[in-house]
Amino acid sequence: MAAATRGRRKFLRHPSQVVALAFAAAILVGAVLLSLPIATHDPGRAPFVTSLFTATSAICVTGLSTVDTPNYWTPFGQVVILVLVQIGGFGVMTLASLLGLVLARKVGLRTRVTTAQETKSQAIGDLRSLLLGVLRVTVVIESVTAIALVLRWWLGYGESFGRAAYLGVFHAVSAFNNAGFALFSDSLMSYATDPLIVGPISIAVTLGGIGFPVIMELLRQHKPHRWSLHTKITLLMTSVLFVGGAVLLTTLEWNNPQTLGTHHGFDKLLVGLFHSVAPRSSGFNTWDNGAIEDGTLIATIALMFIGGGSAGTAGGIKVTTFFLLLIAIIAEVRGEEDATAFDRRIDSRAMRQALTVALIGIAAIISGTIALTQVTHLPLRDAMFETTSAYATVGLSTGVTPELPPSAQILVSGLMFFGRLGPITLVSALAIRESSRRYKLPEGRPIIG
Repeated sequence: MAAATRGRRKFLRHPSQVVALAFAAAILVGAVLLSLPIATHDPGRAPFVTSLFTATSAICVTGLSTVDTPNYWTPFGQVVILVLVQIGGFGVMTLASLLGLVLARKVGLRTRVTTAQETKSQAIGDLRSLLLGVLRVTVVIESVTAIALVLRWWLGYGESFGRAAYLGVFHAVSAFNNAGFALFSDSLMSYATDPLIVGPISIAVTLGGIGFPVIMELLRQHKPHRWSLHTKITLLMTSVLFVGGAVLLTTLEWNNPQTLGTHHGFDKLLVGLFHSVAPRSSGFNTWDNGAIEDGTLIATIALMFIGGGSAGTAGGIKVTTFFLLLIAIIAEVRGEEDATAFDRRIDSRAMRQALTVALIGIAAIISGTIALTQVTHLPLRDAMFETTSAYATVGLSTGVTPELPPSAQILVSGLMFFGRLGPITLVSALAIRESSRRYKLPEGRPIIG
């Protein structure tokens, strides 16, 4: 017993390991459930690689799929996917800490620190309020989104109330968790010009993507000048990328007959606006990404790489990371010693962490693209798009995902897992190992540029 206790304490000294193992365990359980005969319409069982890929995509709230979700998986399989999406979005460690709170009425400091790392909360002292707040926000946003979608499919498209309710709940959960799983073979292309479908989904995607800390602060504090630096940065960059992305993507695709060329006026703007939100990690699409222009593809890759807000359901390197890199460049160009934002000097450790996260992300995408082209011989544009989508847990594809061989599916699954947990485990490890020397070495200045 004493040895087990010591082992557990030693294990919990590294929250990143707890988070990674919890996600891995959830993926394995999901893969086993999806491998049951009841989970698929086809005779027999789904291949385990297919089940593993789908479970990884769901837990990592990505949305990539090698099979047609509505036609391949039975309602049982679809519900399993939905539950995995909810678990992945909420955070395995958040759910585990909440369960521990309910059963034991208290949790240890190590668990509190672990949960804080997963949710990026600065108020780790009151874990009960944090978890209940996250739960309330999740339930409210998903419920409101579901009601809007249910009413539209029931009253606007003549679906039965039961079918409309199923569609509404599934897509509301998938949207808020930025998962991108849809119960239509063409994702949302059939509803590309319906603002009462793509509108609620876009809002849910955005709210899930900005992160729980920002949502909770907005609910508590209504005066912008009193918002935290994190909230100001997240809202600023989210707005800039949304507007800039919409203008750029709409302009590039305006005359493309395979995307926006067949639409008119407001419909073009609606589709363009949606695809400014989609690359931020939603995974839904209302145009064929395999038919977009090369410039649009590059812009979409950039948006996918940046992603959404920290502690949310979006992926990528996060908007705060990108913002810190931008202001570091601005400070250097101006010859300033410190990078500043909103009358605050940015901590040098945060700057180094942002640079580390970004460079590791670039390395993962480059190495993943090289590996994917070697095992599949895909064109470079398709391979890079697929790799970035997987690492940034976006779920968009040019249509090559169903064609991936088992080896490529395992590779992409690894990218999804690393992309979802990489920034969390990396920053956690950096924070835990943070130390300072009692002395300084002599300065050196190599030639730059």
